[in-house]
Amino acid sequence: MRPLLPRLRRWIATLVALGVLGQPALARADAVWKPNPDDAVLFELRLGQYRLGDGVRGYQTPAGVCVDMADMVMALDLPVRVDKKLRRATGWIFNESRTLVLDRETNTVQIMNKTTKLPAGAIYDAPEGWCVTTGQLSSWLGVSLNPDLSNAVLVIKSDTKLPVELSAERRERAAKIRPASTFDLRALPQSRVAYRGIKTPSVDANIAIGGLRERGDKARTDVQFELYASGEAGPVAYDARLASNRKGAPESLRLRGYRYDPDGKLLGPLRATQIAVGDVLGLSTGISAQSSIGRGAMITNRPLDRPENFDRTDFRGELPSGWDAELYRNGQLLQVALNRADGRYEFLDVPLLYGQNRFDIVLYGPQGQVRREQKVLSVGPDSIPPRQTWYWAGINQDGRDLIGLPNGPQFGTDRWRGSFGVERGLSTRTSVSASYSNLFVKEVGRRNFVEAAVRQAVGPFLAQLSGATDLVGGSVLSVQMLGNLGGTYISAESTNVMGGFRSDRIQRGVDGLHGISVDHGLKLGRSVMPIHAEARYTTRTNGNDTLELGGRISSSFSRYSITAEVDMRHDKVPYGPDPPTAMDAGVLLNARVGRFRLRGDARFEVSPDARFRSFGLITEWAGRGNGKNASQWRAELAYDKMMDRARAGLGYARQFDRLSLSGNAEVATDGSVAASLGLTFSIGPNPTKKGGFRMTSARLATHGQVLARVFRDNNSDGVRQPDEPLERDVQIAAGRVPVDRLTDDHGETVIDSLEAFRPVLIGVDASSLPDPLVSPAGPGVVVTPRPGVIATVELPLTGAGEVDGTLVKGGGATLEGVDLELVTVQGVVVARTRSDFDGYFLFERVPYGQYRVRIAQASAAAARLHAGLAGDVQVSGTSPSVHLGATAADPDEIRTASVS
Repeated sequence: MRPLLPRLRRWIATLVALGVLGQPALARADAVWKPNPDDAVLFELRLGQYRLGDGVRGYQTPAGVCVDMADMVMALDLPVRVDKKLRRATGWIFNESRTLVLDRETNTVQIMNKTTKLPAGAIYDAPEGWCVTTGQLSSWLGVSLNPDLSNAVLVIKSDTKLPVELSAERRERAAKIRPASTFDLRALPQSRVAYRGIKTPSVDANIAIGGLRERGDKARTDVQFELYASGEAGPVAYDARLASNRKGAPESLRLRGYRYDPDGKLLGPLRATQIAVGDVLGLSTGISAQSSIGRGAMITNRPLDRPENFDRTDFRGELPSGWDAELYRNGQLLQVALNRADGRYEFLDVPLLYGQNRFDIVLYGPQGQVRREQKVLSVGPDSIPPRQTWYWAGINQDGRDLIGLPNGPQFGTDRWRGSFGVERGLSTRTSVSASYSNLFVKEVGRRNFVEAAVRQAVGPFLAQLSGATDLVGGSVLSVQMLGNLGGTYISAESTNVMGGFRSDRIQRGVDGLHGISVDHGLKLGRSVMPIHAEARYTTRTNGNDTLELGGRISSSFSRYSITAEVDMRHDKVPYGPDPPTAMDAGVLLNARVGRFRLRGDARFEVSPDARFRSFGLITEWAGRGNGKNASQWRAELAYDKMMDRARAGLGYARQFDRLSLSGNAEVATDGSVAASLGLTFSIGPNPTKKGGFRMTSARLATHGQVLARVFRDNNSDGVRQPDEPLERDVQIAAGRVPVDRLTDDHGETVIDSLEAFRPVLIGVDASSLPDPLVSPAGPGVVVTPRPGVIATVELPLTGAGEVDGTLVKGGGATLEGVDLELVTVQGVVVARTRSDFDGYFLFERVPYGQYRVRIAQASAAAARLHAGLAGDVQVSGTSPSVHLGATAADPDEIRTASVS
C-alpha cells in the first residue's frame, strides 16, 4: 500500500481540479499574476518507478506550472548552488561537462558554452524561492517534466538513465542482495571448486618502453616487462612472477605452491588453514622476529584474517614496476611505499586500534591507474577463542628467491631463519603464547630466541605481558596495552632490554622503548575530525636517548580532505650540549573539484632551520568513454627545494575490453626528459568456450572469476535439466563488485575482479526480470574466489507469488512501521517489508516454497513484541497469492510467560 500523505495530496488536487474546493485564482488569467497560496501545489516527483525527494513545491500559473528550483536540485541531487543574495545559480547538471550558470541580474542562462536570454515569465519570485516554469527547467535539464495536476504528480522522462535513477537502482539491488555484514554467509548455499586436475593458468602482463635523457648524459632506452601467473595443479595452487631489468632481460623469478582453507581441514589432524612452499612470507613475533620473505616453507592453522601480533601487523604484496602504494587505516593515511626494484611493497609494524581496523591499500600506477585492496582486522577480548590452540611454523632464506637469476636484486640478509610458535585461549578474556626462533641478526650473528606472552582483557582494555631471551644472557620484558575509553583509542608500551639483547625488533645498544599514542574522532557538527598524537622515548646504554613526538589531524568537508602532520625529534647526549631539536611538518590534500581529482603534499622543515622542502601535486580526470572503455588523464607537478629541481609530467591511460594502454611524458628544470609507453592485459581460459582463451583488461591472475548461468527452474528442484530454458538479459549482483554485462543468449555472464579468498554472494537482481511472476529461487550462491580460477554457479529462476496480511496487536489494534521478514524453513531471509499505517504488509515476488513471517529483531525489541508470528505460508503455482488476513503479534512478556 502507498503512504497516506501522497493519497491525500492527490485527493485534494483532484477536488481542486474539479472545482469542489474552489477554483484557484489563476483562472482569471491575471496578467500580473504572482505566486499565492490559492495556486500552490505540492507535487510528488516521479522518475520511472521511483519517488524522488520529499515533495516539490510549485504553483499553477496562467501559462502552466512552475516548481521550486531548490526543491528540484535537492530531489535530483544536483551539484548546483542557488545563491538568492547574488541572484545566481552555478553548477553542473547530470554530467560535469553540462555546466549551468544562471544570472538573474543579467537575465541570462548559460548551458555549457551557449548563453541565452531568459524569456519573460520563466522565473517567478515565490516566498519559498525561485519558481521556474517546467518548460524552461526541462530545457536546462535536458529532460521532459510533465505535471499531472489531477494527481499532484510531476513526472520526469529521460532518454537515458539519470544518475539519481542509477543510484536508486543500486540501493534497491543492495536491499535485495545484502552485503556480508548484514547476515551470515555461511548459512547460505555454497559453491566450492574442487582442487582437481590441472587448471589452465591465468597470466597478467605489464610491458613498458621508456626513454630517458639526463643533462650531460646520453639518451637511454628502457624495456621492462612483468608477468604474473596463477593456477592450480591437482591439490596445489601456485603463482609465479617473472620480471625483467631495464634492458628487458629477466632478473627475478618467484614461484610458490600453496593451499588455503578457511575451514582448517588441511593435512588431517593438523587442521591447517595455510600451507606454502617456495617464495613464502614468514610470520613475526612481538619481540624477536620480524616477518621476512624468501624461499622456504610455512604452515599454520591461524585464521586467514588474523594479525600475527595483537597490537601491530605487517602488509606485503606485489608492486608492479613504477607503482607506488599508500596505506590507510579507517580512512586515514598512515604510510607510503614507493617503487622498489624487487617488485614488492611492505608496511611493517603498522599499529592496530582496539576494535575494528579497516585497512585500504591503494596502488597508484605511473599513468593514473588505481587499484585497491581492503583488509579488516579486529582486536578485542575474543582474539583467540577459548580452548582453541593455534600454531605456526616456518623456515625461509631471507631475501633470496626460490630460483635465483644472475644479477637479480638482493634484499634481506640472505641467511636462513626459522620459527615455531603456539597460542592458546584459556578463557574468553585470557590467552597465552610461546615461540622459538632461530635468526641471523646483523652485527651479532646467529641467535636463538625463546619468547612467551600472556594476554588479558580488562574492561575496555586489552593488555599483554611478554618476555624473551636470546639464551646467551640477553632478555626483554615488555608490557603493552590497547583500549577504547569513551571513543578515544589508547595504545601504550613499555619495553625494558637487559644483557645486550639484540633481535630484528630491538636494535643494538637499546635498553628501553617506551611509547604512548592516542587517536580520537573530534565531532564538529555532522563531521568527524580524526586526531592522532604519539610520543616515544628510546634509551640506550651509551646515554644517547631520543624523544620523538608526532601528531596528525585530518579534516574532511564537502569534497576536500586535508591532513596536517608534525614530527619532532630531540636527541639527548651524555656529554656536551644536546643537538638542536629537529621538527618537520607536512600537509596532504585530497580533493574533488568538478571533474578533477587532486592529490597534493607539501613538506617543511620547522627546526633547526625554518625552510620549505618539497611540493607535489597530481591531478587526474576522466576522459572519454566509461566502464571497460574508460580513459584517464593525469598531470603532475613537483618541486624539490633541496635539489632545486622542478618537474612536470602528463600521462594518459585508455582502458579497452581486452587491454589497457598508457603513455607518460615528463620534463625537469635540470634538463632531463623522460617518456614511456605501457601495455597491460591478462590472458586466461575462456569460461564460455571450452578449450578457448580470452584476453581482457581485468586482472585475472590476482583475482577470482565466476561464470554465472541463469535458467528457468520449471520443476523447482534447483538443478538445471536439459529442457529448462536459459534466461538472457538478466542482471547479476556480486557484492560490491560492479557487473557490467547482462546474461547473453546462453544465459551466461562472466564476473571478474573478485577479491581472492573473500566470500561473496552471487545472485540475481530481481528488478532486472521483466516478468513480475518470476523470481530468483533464493538469495544466491556464496563463492570463495581463488586467484586465476573460474568458479561456475547456476542461478535458478522460479515462479513467484505474494504474501500479504494485516499486523495487529492482541486486542485488534493495527501496528504501523514494524519491519517484517519472510524466512525459509532453513532460516534464510528471502524478503523484507514494513507494515503501513493501517498495519497492512505485502511481500512481493516471493519464490514458490514454504515460509514463515516474523518480526525483525530490532523492531521486535523496540515494540516489545515476540518475533515469531503464528502459522506457515505455502506459496505455489496453485496458490500464488497468500492472504494471511489479521496477523496477531503477541507482547514479548506474554509469549515468554506462556512458553515458561
